[in-house]
Amino acid sequence: MSRDSSMSEKRVSEPPLLPQVPIIRLPRPPSPSGRGFDPSSPRALAHHGSDAHQKTRSNLRLHFLRSLLSASGLPVAFTLYQRVTLSAERFNACDIEGHNFQVSNLHTPLGVQSEALIRGPDIISYSFHL
Repeated sequence: MSRDSSMSEKRVSEPPLLPQVPIIRLPRPPSPSGRGFDPSSPRALAHHGSDAHQKTRSNLRLHFLRSLLSASGLPVAFTLYQRVTLSAERFNACDIEGHNFQVSNLHTPLGVQSEALIRGPDIISYSFHL
């Protein structure tokens, strides 16, 4: 009897098998011989603008990053959704994509936070006090 009960306990303790998941095949990367993707293909042309357009975007990005660097240490005010306004005594840093802003002494409707990280998608506008 104990033999039958130990067999049934083993069956109960084993987890059920999960259904198999299909594998998605991704497109092949560029060949190691250096030929790569065809830059004149319609797909490549759709994703890459003209050289003048890329240069303009590059210059705008450079100016934006330099402005954030020069604003480090300045007081900043944020406007969030639902008309929430926050102010911080010091702007410290921003990540490379502009998705997170790190500030000191953040004044919120609920009180003051000594250090805070504000998510970029929540921000409608921000301004620095010179």
